[in-house]
Amino acid sequence: MKKTVIAVAILLLVIALFVFSKMGGEFIPTLDEGDIAANITIASGSSLSQEIEVTTKAEQILKAKFPEIEMIVSKIGSAEIPTDPMPMESADIVIKMKDKKYWTSAQTKEEIMEKMEEALADIPGANTEFSQPIQLRFNELISGVKSDVAVKIFGEDIEMLVSKGEEALQLIQGIEGVTDAKAERVRGLPQITVRYNKDKLALYGLNVGDLNKVIRIGFAGETAGYVYEGEKRFDMVVRLAQSSRQDITNLKTLFVTLPSGSQIPLEQVADINFEPGPMQISREDGKRRITVGFNVRGKDVKTIVDEIQQKLYAKLKLPAGYYVTYGGQFENLVEANKRLAVAVPVALLLIFVLLFFTFHSIKQSILIFTAIPFSAIGGVFALWLRGMPFSISAGVGFIALFGVAVLNGIVLIGYFNQLKANGISDVLERIKEGTKTRLRPVIMTASVASLGFLPMALSSSAGAEVQKPLATVVIGGLISATLLTLIVLPILYFYFENGFKKKIKKVIPAVSVVFLILMGAKANAQNSPVSSNLTLQEALDLGLKNNIQIEINDLDIIRQNQLKGTAFQMPKANINATLGQYNTRNFDQNYSITQSINPYLWKAQKGLLDANVKNAELRKNLTKQQITLEIRQSWNAILYLRQVNRNNFQQDSLLKIFVSASALRFKTGETNQLEKTTAIAKEQELQQQIKQNENFIVIEKTKLKTLLNLKTDFEINTTDFRSASKSVGQSRR
Repeated sequence: MKKTVIAVAILLLVIALFVFSKMGGEFIPTLDEGDIAANITIASGSSLSQEIEVTTKAEQILKAKFPEIEMIVSKIGSAEIPTDPMPMESADIVIKMKDKKYWTSAQTKEEIMEKMEEALADIPGANTEFSQPIQLRFNELISGVKSDVAVKIFGEDIEMLVSKGEEALQLIQGIEGVTDAKAERVRGLPQITVRYNKDKLALYGLNVGDLNKVIRIGFAGETAGYVYEGEKRFDMVVRLAQSSRQDITNLKTLFVTLPSGSQIPLEQVADINFEPGPMQISREDGKRRITVGFNVRGKDVKTIVDEIQQKLYAKLKLPAGYYVTYGGQFENLVEANKRLAVAVPVALLLIFVLLFFTFHSIKQSILIFTAIPFSAIGGVFALWLRGMPFSISAGVGFIALFGVAVLNGIVLIGYFNQLKANGISDVLERIKEGTKTRLRPVIMTASVASLGFLPMALSSSAGAEVQKPLATVVIGGLISATLLTLIVLPILYFYFENGFKKKIKKVIPAVSVVFLILMGAKANAQNSPVSSNLTLQEALDLGLKNNIQIEINDLDIIRQNQLKGTAFQMPKANINATLGQYNTRNFDQNYSITQSINPYLWKAQKGLLDANVKNAELRKNLTKQQITLEIRQSWNAILYLRQVNRNNFQQDSLLKIFVSASALRFKTGETNQLEKTTAIAKEQELQQQIKQNENFIVIEKTKLKTLLNLKTDFEINTTDFRSASKSVGQSRR
């Protein structure tokens, strides 16, 4: 039933992939910190006394209705070191809870948070948001809001942002799993607005600048002189008394002096009213934004955000230039998935490389590598059965699972190879003997790892939320990996040994023949003789094609083009750690990481690298010109020397006749010995010059062969030579 078993395994793999695609996701499971944190916000512009009153009332309600609470502490405003700036109308409440065995109002933290939120709903004008102390601060550090997920709407007009934020809030509130949804408050702060009546200003002869100065002097103060205390000088500021700047009526009844000297109240020339104004303007990456935050309960972050994205895309219509992003835990999940998309393939590649180094066979490396997808089947089903979404903890569990699954495959296939080396040639006999012998080691390897992770999978102590997905993946994956290793892997081994062996034997000779033919053709192409009679143009073409210096320049251009990608390469990050008793008597730990980023340097580097590419191209062109010049010089030198030798041969023939005539005349007594000796010396000198020219021709030809990068001999076409006298004569014509 080999084909049936493999088909069932592939079907399970397809089902696991489908289940995984429908599985939710979260960054890390929410840790149970034991305590509860709440954020209470009242109307914008409220005083400190009002916030204290509301906070105290909330504390009393919670303390009275929930005996599980041990202590409540509230924090209003910002500390002396403003690492956590907060407005006066917002307060953080930390609720210290008793141990869960003393709980009577609820069994789970989510349930008691819902009941606390219902109890505080009776406080008028107060918005509450429940979370955990560390989680609340962590979320605020990530996205700027204290909620688990932040929907950020970016734009220019603050009124439009408020409108779209309220619209998005209405759409988000109806989604299952969304709790404590609220939009960021960016307006609602009451402010006094003074609008001047220009017609009345003209009637009374007043101008806006003078009126603004009067208001500024009365309420903000204006320097009227200086006060000296020794060498110290202080500004003397004049403004209205405290009792005269307590209410809007004081501003309305503020008297303004007319040019005539009489006075009128400010409200006669201006409309003065309370109007709601922006209480804060939030910016991110240089753009205005408003945030709609919410907490996640009962569902995973990815599923909720996917549903919100679909709903906002369909129903939230944004003007041009406005867009939506998602922050908080979802942003961490996206970034972590990007890192896993790099880490997992790298881990799989390293596993494959190690397998190849172990077995020295790509076929057996691929065979053992099949244990990885089959082991993932159990991990996916285990998460699904326990109702856990995919998280970074589960991702780390998958990486650990792959290593153990491959180890079982190595144990089995390694023993198969050992049996084959011992002389067992029958594949089925090898499989039966190997699986029977290696059954116990494979099961023990999986059992030890599974039992080791079992306490983590069943733990309920602090931090168990992060351990459970990792342990669940490893245990479930090892169950499926063990079964598939003992059943599917031997079947695949059978097919790899028998089903592909003949095909491989047929393919290898064919590939070898093709390889030899190609190598022979390449050798023939390299060693084929060049035309024995070269023209100058053919020599120039061969020189520009075969010269090694041009190839070096081409490689340099390629190198410089590849270096262009390093223009935006950031330097290495610096990681520092300080450990020891350097601050207190306790063992302190301090870790830091720094990364330098300089966009101006990137631009300069890019310009330099572009200039290097152009420089390399110019060097190549210069090399071509130099090679062309040297080929022409050697070519013309050979032609010149050959022409000189032709002339020398003609002179030599004449000198031989002259030597014979001199010898005859000397023999007959018509001349003396001097004429005969001179003729012989002239002939020998000419013979020496011919030999010297022949040596020069050999030198120039060797130089030319070097420039053309040729290994065979060649001859140059002498028809291209034109003597200077003929060229001059043709030019005169």
